[in-house]
Amino acid sequence: HGGTGGVIGSAWSCRVLLQVVDRSPSQGCPKGRPRVPGRRVQGPQGCPCSAPLLMVNAAAAWAPSERLGTTGQRLSPATAGLLSALAGCDSGFGQATARHLDAMGFRVFASVLDPQGAGAQELRRSCSPRLTLLQMDLTKPEDIQRVLQHVQAHTNSTGLWGLVNNAGFNDTIADAELSPLGKFRTCMEVNFFGSLELTKGLLPLLRSASGRIVTVSSPAGDLPFPCLAAYGASKAALSLLMDTFRSELQPWGIKVSLILPGYYKTGNSTFVGGWEGTHGRGKQQLVASLPQELLQAYGEDYVEEINRQFIQFMKVAVEDLSAVVNSITDGLLAANPAVRYYPGQGLGLMYFIHRYLPYFVRDLFLKGFFINPKLPRALFLPGFPGTPAPERVRSRRHRPPAPRGNNQH
Repeated sequence: HGGTGGVIGSAWSCRVLLQVVDRSPSQGCPKGRPRVPGRRVQGPQGCPCSAPLLMVNAAAAWAPSERLGTTGQRLSPATAGLLSALAGCDSGFGQATARHLDAMGFRVFASVLDPQGAGAQELRRSCSPRLTLLQMDLTKPEDIQRVLQHVQAHTNSTGLWGLVNNAGFNDTIADAELSPLGKFRTCMEVNFFGSLELTKGLLPLLRSASGRIVTVSSPAGDLPFPCLAAYGASKAALSLLMDTFRSELQPWGIKVSLILPGYYKTGNSTFVGGWEGTHGRGKQQLVASLPQELLQAYGEDYVEEINRQFIQFMKVAVEDLSAVVNSITDGLLAANPAVRYYPGQGLGLMYFIHRYLPYFVRDLFLKGFFINPKLPRALFLPGFPGTPAPERVRSRRHRPPAPRGNNQH
């Protein structure tokens, strides 16, 4: 997730898969532990310390099933056994999680969009030889199928303990009316359909291990952040999908958790500076793609002001990703993981306002917190075609009611 992490995302293929290294029957349990009869989650030959662990797709006042931080007892690597991870880790939460799991002693398979990119090179430098990089573009079904085949070939004998979905993409900050329809489709393709296809493909392995699914979504999927309609809609779909999986997979012993981070500067932090530079071309492309009538109604300065406010917002985003990484790890290893995690500052107040106060209070809060667009140009132009001027809006608001008569209904 680039930009604000939980609010803006841009990592196209963020996946982490954890799986225990298989041991041959002759090896048995390396710690000499006895076989546990009837235990559902255990490794080869009934070894209790080599249970398949997981696949990670890297990619306030709460109910008991919701956590701001990480609490409770965790499974240790010694208890869970050696794991392998498949992580989409070019940047951000996925890359940080892959490094963290590798440091804990897990075997990591990390999926990246560009195997020769800076993020992949950083993982090669900072991680152990246990880490394996796999190329995957979530918009290409053939890439997903190739990764699925690779994972299945290396985990058929053990199953998967967990999958972490961390994919996130967004490159448009604009009103829904101004956002091209193609941007909505791209966000859905990366943020929703890619995670759906990968999760469904790995469910047989997850079922065999009664494992975990941890998905990084966003508060933008719960709250109507201004100028994030395409991204927020895709994350709302993702959150609902995972909540449905949580209910449906419960009989199999699979536990599903959602991570809803606050605003973080993640791997695509170049998205912030880039919005002014390389990605800044996106703003010009957006203006150039607008129909003339729509551009006249809103005005180019309207888009410019949104861009300015977003850049200001990103300057105060949090750079330390450890709270999110810890929440992901807790979802994978906690004996009783939360249904939802909310790592980040200010989320308690934000969700309290969303749940308990009137909608207009919530809207004012989100505009003050994130982006508060100026009035479109047309609202200052009397008689603009199809748009009421402010004085006519006010005159209608203050128009006296029609007198009642016998023929009034």
